[in-house]
Amino acid sequence: MAVWFVFVVPLVIMLFALFMERVETRLRHVAVQEDEVEQLLEDVRPDEVRALYGHGIGRALELFRLRRKGGRAARMRAQRVRQ
Repeated sequence: MAVWFVFVVPLVIMLFALFMERVETRLRHVAVQEDEVEQLLEDVRPDEVRALYGHGIGRALELFRLRRKGGRAARMRAQRVRQ
C-alpha cells in the first residue's frame, strides 16, 4: 500500500502544479498592472476618484483606460484634420 503513495502523491502534486500554472496564466492577463495604477494616481480625475472609492480599483481603471483611449482617438482625428 505504501508503494502506491510513493507513485501517486508526486503525480498528484505535479498535476496540481500544472493546473495552477494555467490558472496563473489566465489571471496574469486579467490582473491590474502596476504602471497603470501609478498613472491613474498621478493623473486622476474626480469621476475616477468616486469610482475608486465606490466601486474599487477595477472600475476606476476602466474609466481611466476609456479616457486614455478617447484621448488618443481625439488626437488621431485632430491629426487627420490637419493633414
